Amino acid sequence: MEGGTAHYSPRTVEEVFRDFKGRRAGIIQALTTDVEDFFQQCDPEKQNLCLYGFPNEVWEVNLPAEEVPPELPEPALGINFARDGMQERNWLSLVAVHSDAWLLSVSFYFGSRFGFDRADRKRLFSMINEVPTVYEVVTGNAEKQTKEMPSSANQNGNRSKSNSKMVSLMLSFNKIQNINYELRTNQILY
Repeated sequence: MEGGTAHYSPRTVEEVFRDFKGRRAGIIQALTTDVEDFFQQCDPEKQNLCLYGFPNEVWEVNLPAEEVPPELPEPALGINFARDGMQERNWLSLVAVHSDAWLLSVSFYFGSRFGFDRADRKRLFSMINEVPTVYEVVTGNAEKQTKEMPSSANQNGNRSKSNSKMVSLMLSFNKIQNINYELRTNQILY
């Protein structure tokens, strides 16, 4: 992987969050600004491809690591196969949801590797929850949530934010299930 930093290992909550934000920014770049380039790189005729985001805000479409087990958790495998079998926005949404799951797994991998205690894990999760998910950014739901949020919601403190994020994550999970169902249905029809 060209854009990767193979020997970089964040060790504090702040460093892991910085790593998360950099990887997230790279993926968002691929799925929004560089979407035409991303689309072309995800040729369904190629082998199983993955979308990688790196801490330096660079993205890359590449084959998964050859080492087993890999140094870091791997992103969703084979994102390119569904590209032509779905509407583009649905495909981008599917890749975004899987990217969110990967970003969380990488962050909590570092947390486990460096022995974050309960308080550190909770703080990391809170920091991650303060930024919109990749899915929310790609689908435009992040902007809608910001505009729809009444000023009285801010007075309820972190509890309402946490509940709002949990509902958002649950809705995202349901959308993943629906997209996966559509994908399976489309494969059956072809």
